[in-house]
Amino acid sequence: MSKFLKFTAISLCLCSPAFADGFGLGRPALPDEIAAWDIDVRPDGQGLPEGRGDVWTGEEVFAEKCAICHGDFGEAVGRWPVLAGGQDTLTDERPVKTIGSYWPYLSTVYDYVNRAMPFGDARSLEADEVYAITAYLLFVNDVVEDEDFELSHENFLDVALPNAANFFMDDRETTEYAAFRGDVCMENCKDTVEITKRAAVLDVTPEETKARQLREAVAAVKNTAPKADAEVVAAAEVAAEPVAKTADPEMIAAGEKVFSRQCKSCHQVGAGAKNRSGPILTSVVGRAAGEVEKFRYSKPLVAAAEGGLVWTEGELVLFLSNPKKYLKGTRMSFRGLKDEADARAVIAYLRSVAEE
Repeated sequence: MSKFLKFTAISLCLCSPAFADGFGLGRPALPDEIAAWDIDVRPDGQGLPEGRGDVWTGEEVFAEKCAICHGDFGEAVGRWPVLAGGQDTLTDERPVKTIGSYWPYLSTVYDYVNRAMPFGDARSLEADEVYAITAYLLFVNDVVEDEDFELSHENFLDVALPNAANFFMDDRETTEYAAFRGDVCMENCKDTVEITKRAAVLDVTPEETKARQLREAVAAVKNTAPKADAEVVAAAEVAAEPVAKTADPEMIAAGEKVFSRQCKSCHQVGAGAKNRSGPILTSVVGRAAGEVEKFRYSKPLVAAAEGGLVWTEGELVLFLSNPKKYLKGTRMSFRGLKDEADARAVIAYLRSVAEE
């Protein structure tokens, strides 16, 4: 007999007197024990504890306990989830699902932060801290615009997330289930079979030319030694090679794609643009630093602006390549665009928006 079977037999013998009433293990949970774990918060506000917290306090707590994973402004670090931005991306091939773009209920934000965060130290936040963090997340997602906004158990239900109306009850039982009931045909189901679409036409399977180009690009990267950090961007070369004022449409389109993927969660451009966790970037090319109204810049950026910093094309390429190296102490935690071509394309796009 195996050790496992012996252990099982012994366990059954020891527990058998209690089998009439169950397995004989444990005891019913006490009311106080149940209450300690009954912490869920529901969309109708049930379960909300008393408390309050404002955006500024939330920013401080977030910076101390959350930014290491989620970035200073919720833009994410490494593979940790992005928490801000993503508006108007739900129809994209790779939507950015955040509190401001996707989540339906504010109660889910509070409940998740309260229940599971910070990572590795869950349940360590006081109710006021959770309210403050939630208020800060609302602010960086442009759900609330007042930087002095205070969230509490009293006004919690007054806040509606932008995507709430797009959620609905699962109705497949009545709309689809009937179509899949009944006998299933397994052979000779149709007289003729006609192929109407191909994967290549749907752009699911890359064409051979694209596949070959991709393989060549990967091989080129593997055969190229990594550049030293000091060689990523040479200031002299950048200053000598400004972005053309009349960039070609392909370059502008490429810059718009990079901007949407890397910058849009924090910055807006064009008509109706508003400050988010980062300032408006409309007409930024050639503009003096720190001039966007009603945006609270970091102290290093203010000092650089007072020193006469102007966002020339060359300075922007340097900054976009490595913000923290360019401006020590900046609140912008974005790691940078490692490909100089991407930086130049973004600048071309920003210039095109400014000229509209």
